[in-house]
Amino acid sequence: MTQAPTLHNLGGERFVLLTTYRRSGEPVATPVWVLPDAGAAIVSTPEGAGKLKRIRNNPRVTLQPCDRRGNVEPGSPVVEGTTEIIRDSAASEAVNRRLLRKYGTEFRIFMAIEWVLRRGNSNRVVLRILPTS
Repeated sequence: MTQAPTLHNLGGERFVLLTTYRRSGEPVATPVWVLPDAGAAIVSTPEGAGKLKRIRNNPRVTLQPCDRRGNVEPGSPVVEGTTEIIRDSAASEAVNRRLLRKYGTEFRIFMAIEWVLRRGNSNRVVLRILPTS
């Protein structure tokens, strides 16, 4: 008998598909980098990202393992959670250091591209995803 995946376990995946919900209830799925965090999962996203607006309206999300393009293997487990938005710059910097250790050069390249696209505004927000009770 296999054990159901937890948010903490999904934090060890290379990528997860984060699904947020529009006001209409329509799901919006985005592949993201992820970290484990004491029974939760941590995601970093740029300030102003659409997913933040959706999460402010509805903190319920789902996560499931995927590849970098968001492709999910058939039968992949889906884990539900509730998102807490953390805007603390120290927390964001700590998460970015952890992401750099996990993803290395790929993370550096992505952050450089994001910095150029956002014209030097590289403010990021931490999403802490907690298990649904």
